[in-house]
Amino acid sequence: MNLFYSPEIHPPSHIFDREESGHIIRVLRLKQGDVIHLTDGKGILYEGRIQTADPKHCEAILHSHTLIPSHPHPLHIAIAPTKNINRFEWFLEKATEIGIREVTPLICTHSERTSVKTERLIKILVAAMKQSLKSWLPVLHEPVTFGELISRKFPGQKFIAYCGTGSEDLLQNIYHPGEPALILIGPEGDFSPDEVAQAVKENFIPVSLGSSRLRTETAGVVACVTVQIVN
Repeated sequence: MNLFYSPEIHPPSHIFDREESGHIIRVLRLKQGDVIHLTDGKGILYEGRIQTADPKHCEAILHSHTLIPSHPHPLHIAIAPTKNINRFEWFLEKATEIGIREVTPLICTHSERTSVKTERLIKILVAAMKQSLKSWLPVLHEPVTFGELISRKFPGQKFIAYCGTGSEDLLQNIYHPGEPALILIGPEGDFSPDEVAQAVKENFIPVSLGSSRLRTETAGVVACVTVQIVN
């Protein structure tokens, strides 16, 4: 099964853009009458059949759809973009495959990268969603400073994962299954002591992701996996 994506789908038919049409007809060699699946990234999975097999203007007739429930335990990770952007893109890809609802690039005191190309990152998310056959596209927020993010209200559990003193409890021992979670992951130089203190003041709970010192992108993936396993 191949899954295709369009943010705007209006049954009973759908016309794919030029790029997607070329992929469907030239690369996958699908033809008129073949079954096709697509999603709007908002939880709806459509099934249809190709009516016009044109590599520049492929059209499908949609005959059914299924509403896929949203994550019962939505996970939001605010993570510092890595100096090597490829590592940050790897995190986005894997987090989407595992199941994440929101991502916020977090600008911290020790951040080595303070800007990202949102358009490219969204393409990474879309590709990972399609590859893993998911119907929910993670929300990618614009980058925000550490202080701005921790001051926002969040209707769930809030954690800050950092190297710490070694006395922090493991995330899996503190996270309550089934509840929304916001987890902060710092840059290569970790959060500063002041940032940790500010987060604690805003009711973030310091947690450990294990005894190993993890790269930023690895820590993000471990946090995703931990929440999924606990649930």
